Amino acid sequence: MILPGTVEQIIPENSFTPEKVEISVGNAEHLHREIRIENTLRDENGTKVGLKPGAHVEVTIEARKEETESKK
Repeated sequence: MILPGTVEQIIPENSFTPEKVEISVGNAEHLHREIRIENTLRDENGTKVGLKPGAHVEVTIEARKEETESKK
């Protein structure tokens, strides 16, 4: 499943945690719409990059077949 999202804000690093981004996932329920991940990604050349506020992203959800079940 792929869900559209938008980077809402950058959360600065501190002595306990690295820089993070807050991503708003448009199709999620209101109270579960935001997720936070580390803002350290790699481009196609392997160079470290970070997302900017307002960036449009796709959030991909994957699971192994053996970790799913049929629905009626």
